[in-house]
Amino acid sequence: MLVVATAGHVDHGKSTLVRALTGMEPDRWAEEHRRGMTIDLGFAWTALPSGRTVAFVDVPGHERFVSNMLAGVGPVPAAVMVVAADAGWMPQSAEHLAALDALGVGYGLLVVTRADLADPAEALAEARAELAATPLRDVEAVTVSAVTGAGLPQLRAALDRLADRMPAPAPDGAVRFWIDRCFTVRGSGTVVTGTLGAGRLRVGDELELAGSDEPVRIRGLHRLGVGCGEAVPVARVAVNLRGVARERIGRGDALLTPGRFRVTDVVDVRLTGVPVAELPLTLTLHIGSAAVPVRVRPLGADTARLRLGRALPLLVGDRAVLRDPGRRYVAGGVTVLDVVPPPLTRRGAAAARAAVLATLDGRPDAAGELRRRGLARVTDLVTAGVPVTVDPVAGEWLADPHHWQRLGDRLTRAVTEYARTNPLAAGAPVEHLRRQLDLPDRALVEALVRPPLRLVAGRVVAPGTAALPEPVARALALVSEDFAAHPFRAPDADRLAAVGLGTREIGAAVRAGALLRLTGNVVLLPGAPQQAVRVLTGLPQPFTLSAARQALDTTRRVAVPLLELLDQRGLTRRLPDDARVVVD
Repeated sequence: MLVVATAGHVDHGKSTLVRALTGMEPDRWAEEHRRGMTIDLGFAWTALPSGRTVAFVDVPGHERFVSNMLAGVGPVPAAVMVVAADAGWMPQSAEHLAALDALGVGYGLLVVTRADLADPAEALAEARAELAATPLRDVEAVTVSAVTGAGLPQLRAALDRLADRMPAPAPDGAVRFWIDRCFTVRGSGTVVTGTLGAGRLRVGDELELAGSDEPVRIRGLHRLGVGCGEAVPVARVAVNLRGVARERIGRGDALLTPGRFRVTDVVDVRLTGVPVAELPLTLTLHIGSAAVPVRVRPLGADTARLRLGRALPLLVGDRAVLRDPGRRYVAGGVTVLDVVPPPLTRRGAAAARAAVLATLDGRPDAAGELRRRGLARVTDLVTAGVPVTVDPVAGEWLADPHHWQRLGDRLTRAVTEYARTNPLAAGAPVEHLRRQLDLPDRALVEALVRPPLRLVAGRVVAPGTAALPEPVARALALVSEDFAAHPFRAPDADRLAAVGLGTREIGAAVRAGALLRLTGNVVLLPGAPQQAVRVLTGLPQPFTLSAARQALDTTRRVAVPLLELLDQRGLTRRLPDDARVVVD
């Protein structure tokens, strides 16, 4: 299906032309018929000579209804610029063309109507001159009379040729369905309409309503007034929704593929048209069928930060229109450069940001995004409209190769410095390194570990780091002499201090597996549990705490936590009367 929007000055024959081509009445409201002009969006369709269908979004031409016009043009890929032969180029012709230019619409036709009332040559030449500086400069032109029918066959053939030139749609892409009408059908519930530009809609599909956490489900689909099970782009579609009340949805809302878009109320953009410095601080942003107030913060000569009055599902590369509703003119075009811009809180941040934005062209580029950000989540790029073709370095994290290499070098230096300043530590803790490198996720630190670095029990060990610091090793050698004679008599605090085993040294020995901590500073050698089981096996079963203490030749201070450890490891089992048995 070819979907086109009409554009042009009020009373230049747009609706009459659509009516003549389709035999349908695009003006839907009684007030439109009474006034004889289009107020809101109208829709009609017909078959072309090739057999394909062309659907028209007929927009109002009066200056008071430009907001409605932009809601119709925003999601549509092509336009028919209509100029009356007996009137020529007019103010709203210029504003509509400015809007199409701002939106980057480069496909369409120039149609000079009312050829029966005046020679169309002058109006055609004038319109050609106006289109010359826009993407529509090379469009095909047709002169017609909707009253006599002259030129209508040529216009239908031109529409067929336009359809041949249109870029192929993306039926497997994500759905962002901008809603331009919403109403209730008795017995069916809420129905919304719009232009499907990408992705597929199927009956039964679950979608997200932008800005809402609640899912909505497609109950039914209509394409050109006929029910269907699936709609593919590009098409005018009516969607019957389940799970959303009519009062909660309206023009400017969007139905989205779940998980493929983020809503944002702050974006960095490039502006065309009026210089940024001359823009008023408050304007209206028109994108898709939405119109939201925005505050403009100039950054560079042609770049700015927009703060939206309502969060929208925007993507890098989106085109939009800024309009001053008070002065009723198109202030400029917008190309979205970043939908997750960094905060501008430090002195000089705005100027630095302007320098970065000056290098961007609005084309989604994963490599470029990673160069600027260093690190980014796959989800963050995908929901910004940036295709991802590289593998993550850890979990969902992507990294710029050069930045990743620099992080690896910094990790090595940080681990070495930690070992120098903490000789009793068995490596640098991962969390400490995460903070040192200012990384958002511990998984990134672990992914950066490469030989000769080693990851051991949540710590990164530098090359050449001893398993046990030398001072601790010497102290353990002295304590081991005590354990040789009495393996279950834990040295008291005075003995530990005398050989140089303080709290930090004991911790280093425990982490290295050279000591077994029962509780506090009660320590034994690592093989004590197995040795104790061999002694306890020789006791009559079951045995008491007192019998175990005597057999192990130790004190209650050691026997109680040692037996509890054996219970935990399943080497012994405690009975209801507090006696124990050795487990076979």
